[in-house]
Amino acid sequence: MPRRFADVKHEVFARHSNPWSAWTRWLSTPLVLVPLWTRRWSHAAIIGAWMAANPVIFPRPADEHAWSTRAVLGEELWITERPRDTAMVVNAAAMLAGITALIAARRHRAVPAAGATAVLMALLLVYWRLMARYYNQQRRANTGRTPNTSRPAPDIRGASQPSLHRTKALTVLVQ
Repeated sequence: MPRRFADVKHEVFARHSNPWSAWTRWLSTPLVLVPLWTRRWSHAAIIGAWMAANPVIFPRPADEHAWSTRAVLGEELWITERPRDTAMVVNAAAMLAGITALIAARRHRAVPAAGATAVLMALLLVYWRLMARYYNQQRRANTGRTPNTSRPAPDIRGASQPSLHRTKALTVLVQ
């Protein structure tokens, strides 16, 4: 059972590392306050469904070039290894900002809710920066292999690579 959970978690992170998934989820952060502000369960259901579906509705990215891709993949590693580092402090501060925003929304305090949400989103970007750096460091330490696995790094965990047939066709078109 633990192995199956690890496989599912790995697949979710692989798909969530698509820049569209990462950035739309980040941009959706303020929506979490809506159900507390409006006190409507229907809003909570819609936003909850979006937040749950977001990490899996996008396909795996074709490569690791996007900063957000490396940040999400770094987060997967960081969660597994849980080093005591700056990212842990940033993560705790972001959680505190998020709780503050939720309480302010519940009390209908627009300015504190907006301010705490802005701080939360800024801290998430700092956290992503640390996660991308962590991923790059782990990748270098594993000399070209995806960190903590035996898989080669260039294939973003199973993303399809251009076929030889398409590559030859593109070569013919370019000539």
